[in-house]
Amino acid sequence: MRAPTAQPGTARSFGSTSSSHRTPGSRRTPHSATGASSATPGVPLTANIIALVEGRGLARGEIGMATIDLKRPELIISQFSDSQTYVKTMTKINILQPIEIIMPNTACENGNMTKLFKLISDNFNSTNISTVQRKYFNETKGLQYVRQLCVPEFNSIEMEVASKYYSLACTAALLKYVEFIQNVVYAPNSLKILFRGSEQCTMIDASTARNLELLQNVRDPKSQHTLFGAMNFTKTAAGARLTRANILQPPCDLETISMRLDCVAELTDNEELFYNLQSVVSRFLDVDHLLSVCVQIPKQETVKTAESKITNIIYLKHTLELVEPLQAALKGCENQLFKAYYNTLADPRFGLIMEKIQTVIHDDTRYQRGSLNMRTQKCFAVRPNINGLLDVARRTYTEIVDDIAEMIRQLGEKYNLPLRTGYNSFRGFFIQLVHGPKDGPMPDKLPDCFIKRVKVKSSLSFTTTDLIKMNDRIRESLNEIYLMTNVVVSELLNEVRDQIGCLYKLTETVATLDMLVSFAHACTLGNYVRPDFTDTLAVKQGRHPILDKISMEPPVANNTYASEGSNFVIVTGPNMSGKSTYLKQIALLQIMAQAGSYVPAEYGSFRVADQIFSRIGSDDDIETNASTFMLEMREVNYIVQNATNNSLIIIDELGRGTSNEEGVGLCHAICEYLLSLKAFTFFATHFLELTSLDSLYPNVENYHFEVLRTFSEVGNCHKISYTHVLSKGHTEEKHYGLQLAEVSTLPSTVVQEAKRIAAEITQQKKLNQTCSTESRQQRAVFRLATRLMQAARNSRLDEDSLREYLKSLKKQYETDCQPVEE
Repeated sequence: MRAPTAQPGTARSFGSTSSSHRTPGSRRTPHSATGASSATPGVPLTANIIALVEGRGLARGEIGMATIDLKRPELIISQFSDSQTYVKTMTKINILQPIEIIMPNTACENGNMTKLFKLISDNFNSTNISTVQRKYFNETKGLQYVRQLCVPEFNSIEMEVASKYYSLACTAALLKYVEFIQNVVYAPNSLKILFRGSEQCTMIDASTARNLELLQNVRDPKSQHTLFGAMNFTKTAAGARLTRANILQPPCDLETISMRLDCVAELTDNEELFYNLQSVVSRFLDVDHLLSVCVQIPKQETVKTAESKITNIIYLKHTLELVEPLQAALKGCENQLFKAYYNTLADPRFGLIMEKIQTVIHDDTRYQRGSLNMRTQKCFAVRPNINGLLDVARRTYTEIVDDIAEMIRQLGEKYNLPLRTGYNSFRGFFIQLVHGPKDGPMPDKLPDCFIKRVKVKSSLSFTTTDLIKMNDRIRESLNEIYLMTNVVVSELLNEVRDQIGCLYKLTETVATLDMLVSFAHACTLGNYVRPDFTDTLAVKQGRHPILDKISMEPPVANNTYASEGSNFVIVTGPNMSGKSTYLKQIALLQIMAQAGSYVPAEYGSFRVADQIFSRIGSDDDIETNASTFMLEMREVNYIVQNATNNSLIIIDELGRGTSNEEGVGLCHAICEYLLSLKAFTFFATHFLELTSLDSLYPNVENYHFEVLRTFSEVGNCHKISYTHVLSKGHTEEKHYGLQLAEVSTLPSTVVQEAKRIAAEITQQKKLNQTCSTESRQQRAVFRLATRLMQAARNSRLDEDSLREYLKSLKKQYETDCQPVEE
């Protein structure tokens, strides 16, 4: 296939590498993507490449997507309908954090960019965007790839994607691109191919993920003070990746969530199971990456590819040796998921692969830490007497290594120095001299035959011309060994690929067990409780999970309640009283619960959310020429356009970017729209006018954060002490902004004048907001009815307790109906 010429504009075509942040025409070396780093601190590296196409004409908004990670042999195909803002597409790209995005060249033809292309360019400016001629987006070729490459265990995918034309077109372009640019070809029947729509998971947009600090701390991007940092106690790279994916997209299937919670419960109750699993899982290497190398066929055999194959066959042997201990650790488990994994590990194909390996690979070959140890393992991996020339080459290698050790011993005797043999992968063998911090020869006092002298702390390292020559001979000998070993190992890998399906199941098993053990580990470190799932959000003494982990003292715990009859909660309180932290806490606990983890609280009941929205922060954006107010409106518009009855919405400080009257008006209108939904909404505001909504809408609840006033003789003024305790009703504090100004460095004359003006304005605006007797009674009836319905659906109380609860409801109803005293 011939590469087309580079397209004008910001993207690049098949054969070139020009993009918005690279020099046009520059070339990237093959496999360079495998060294790309993830943008998330503490998350294992990924090398995702995405192919993306949008339907045209009447099909505009229909998105096809195909993704492959060069470090994991898993092709994920997606097709879904998206809105005009491309919310689902942007969320998926943000989760995958690709190193490269491939789109058809028609997306930016003649400098005219489509809306989707421009949106991706603006939001992912550090990611390469490459263009491919439209003809390579061929659905027929894509279906052929699926049939040819899919592992037999997952071949039902063919029926599932047969009519998904856009996703199949992306598959064809992606795999051709990977072959052409990355020089990666996959063996037949070796690739795990999955179809994923936009269902089955809770949608969390990129802005919300950033606001909630799910993966990255806002103040310090390198900090581990994030939800991922608080939940991640995994021991493997695959487990960490799965945990990250479940934080960004928690499952919304109740059966999956319940199964995971059952597993965590068994792990916390059975210490032996917990420690056994943790011990075995921690010994696994990155099975995903190992599988990827096993199924990729290099276009050209080199010493480097030969060495890589030998290394991976040793890793594969090490991995298969852990299958039996892992199965033994799961023996006797009661949970259905653990039983399923136990049966998966009993697959006879593990034994067949191990038998094939043992016929070729030496029994004593082991994965070992240290470059010299692993080099020795690779040299002698293949059993003797399989290849006579290989045995001769290995004897030669051994003799040279022995000669080096003898030469260094003789040099030590000759110059009366305690010389030792050193090794690293860059220099090869060298001579090492260890001495005390004060005594011992300096580099310039060594004999002249010692060259390339380097001093590191209390040791000197150097070499000789003879040793350099011997290192060269060793490299030549190693190359011969690797190339001859590669012939044997390549045949072995071809036989192993027939049974590769069981290794995909092993990868999934190890990753999920690692994540579940990690969740159980988090429970043991903190006072966590198993969440229930009902139609009510009710958290007793819930704590912020990140603060709970990093604070020296336990954070102040607070209750949270929302139901169908009280689904809109307005939170008021002074600045720094804890409103923003409380709102984030609600969303973080929801994510933890849906991921299958226990939560930091005394009790937790959650309703499964299909989407989680947030509007937090008030920064402007110079790059897009967007003011604070414009950004607020964009984010709120996104919420209004996409929120459903099962969404969770948190909004903090809306309408502050404009005048007070306009801000109140906008907030009121947006609140009324959200009130028409059954979504759980938590709305923090300084506009006390909004607290009157509870007299108009029975499903509105007012809460506030309490503060204590103390008189300070030093400043001759009242000071505010924050309790961070949430209480029912709206805040009674007036002009708390002025009180904060009093303790600041503002001149007292300015503060006094501000107080006088504020008092006058308050007097002018004072209105009687007492609701009528009729509306009060209607509200009381509505609340009583919703409480009774809720009790009928979800109550687990015994008869006496239920009777007491009903009495308390009656008393509350009578109180609510009483007229308000003037």
